Amino acid sequence: MRRTRNVKVLATLGPASGSPEMIRRLFEAGADVFRLNMSHGNYDDVAAWHKAIRTVEQELGRPIGILVDLQGPKLRVGAMADGTVLEEGKPFRLDLDEAEGDAVRAALPHTEIFAALEPGMALLLDDGKIRLEVTAVSPDGADTVVKVGGSLTSNKGVNVPDAILPVTALSAKDREDLDFGLSLGVDWIALSFVQRAADITEAREIIGDRAWVMAKMEKPRAMDHLDEIMEVSDAIMVARGDLGVELPIEQVPGLQKTITRAARRAGKPVVVATQMLESMIEAPTPTRAEVTDVATAVFEGADAVMLSAESAVGGYPLEAVTMMDRVAHSVETDPQYRAIIEQAETRPETTSADAIMLAAHQVADTIGVAAIVCYTTSGSTGLRASRERPDVPIMVLTPSRDTARRMAIAWGVHCVETEDAQSFRDMVDRAAAIAESEGFAEAGEQIIITAGVPFGTPGSTNVLRIATIGAP
Repeated sequence: MRRTRNVKVLATLGPASGSPEMIRRLFEAGADVFRLNMSHGNYDDVAAWHKAIRTVEQELGRPIGILVDLQGPKLRVGAMADGTVLEEGKPFRLDLDEAEGDAVRAALPHTEIFAALEPGMALLLDDGKIRLEVTAVSPDGADTVVKVGGSLTSNKGVNVPDAILPVTALSAKDREDLDFGLSLGVDWIALSFVQRAADITEAREIIGDRAWVMAKMEKPRAMDHLDEIMEVSDAIMVARGDLGVELPIEQVPGLQKTITRAARRAGKPVVVATQMLESMIEAPTPTRAEVTDVATAVFEGADAVMLSAESAVGGYPLEAVTMMDRVAHSVETDPQYRAIIEQAETRPETTSADAIMLAAHQVADTIGVAAIVCYTTSGSTGLRASRERPDVPIMVLTPSRDTARRMAIAWGVHCVETEDAQSFRDMVDRAAAIAESEGFAEAGEQIIITAGVPFGTPGSTNVLRIATIGAP
C-alpha cells in the first residue's frame, strides 16, 4: 500500500476506533501511525489495540508505527466545597492543608510548586479558566489575588507557566505505563511535561534503544531550552492544547512555526497536534478554519498531523482520517507548495552522510529520477533524506523491522523491510526490483541509490549510485 502524499497522519485510538475492523479501515484510509494515549484506557484496552495494529500490519505487509503517549505529572487542587466561586480581585490562598477548599483557600498538595513560585507569577486553574497572581510565597503555601474568577470544583488542574518546576517528567504512573508500553514493543514514546533536556535524558536511561523518544513541547518555559531538547530527542510534538492554556492563545501559531522550523533544521520529525479537526468529534465534516489549520501545517513541512479526540471518541473517526488525507493531497499538489517547502533552510552537517543526501536531492532535481532509495539499518539515512524534502519519493530499505515502523512518521518516507545488500550488484538489483514492485519506478526510469560501504554498517552512508530500472 503506497501513500501518494508526503505528510503522515497520526490517529489516536479509543472507544470509537479500537475495534480490529476499524483499525484496519483507518489505516487503509490514511493513518500511518497509531497513538495510544495512556491518560485514558486501561492496559487491557491498550494491549488489544496493539495486537490489532500488528495483525493489520501483518495482513497488509506494511510497517505501522505505534506511539505511546505518557500522561505526565498532574498538578491538581484538592477537594472543594460545592458551589465554590472565586471572585475577581479577592485574595485566595493555596496551601498544604487537606481540608475542603472554599472561596478563600484550597489545598494544593505539591510542595514543589511553592518552591518554584515568586511574587508576580501567574497560576492557572481548570485549564486556564481561572487566573491567579502570586503575592507572597512560603514553603507551605502561596497567597494570591484572583485576576480572572469563576467556579472551582474538586481536583481541577493547576498550571504554572512562569516557572520551571522541580518536578520530573516521569510520574510514578508514567513509569508503570512506560514499562508496560515497552513490554508490548511500541515504536515511539511521547514524553509529556518536558521542561528541559534532562527530562528526555532521564527517560532515555529507562528506554534505551527499545523505542524512539518524542518530546512534547507544551510548557512555555521549555521554549527557552528548545535547541537542547531537540538535540536529545528523536522527534518533537507541538502540543498546542497545553501551550494554549499556559500562554496567550494568540502566541501559539508563532510558536508552532518556530518549533516546526527548528525541527526541520535539526532533521528531527515534527508532529503538529491538538484540535486540528475538533468539530469532527460531533460532525461528519470540519469547519473551513480547521481545514486551513491542517493545510498550514502541511505547507510548513510538518512531518505529521495528529488526530486526538476526533478519532478516539468522536462520532466520525474514519471521516476524520479521510479528511486529513484529502487535505494533505490537496496541499501537496498546490502550485505554491514546493516554493513554500523549499524556503526553509536546512544546512547539512559536516558528515559524509549529510553530503551524500544533499547530493541525492540535487541530482534528483537535475535529472528527474523516479525515486531516491536509501539503505539504512538505524534509520538515520532515511531521516537525512526526509530532511531534504525532495520533490521525488523516498524509499527506505532496511533489514530492521523496528526501524521500518519508527520511520513511518517521517515525511515522504516509504519503508520496506528487506535484507541488507551483500554487494554492489545486489545493492542495485535489489533497489531496482523493489522500486518497481512497490510502484515507484517503471522500466527505463532512473533511481538514485544511497548506501554505506562496508554494507550493513550503521551510519556509514558514503555511496551514491544512479541506476536505470531494467538495465543489465
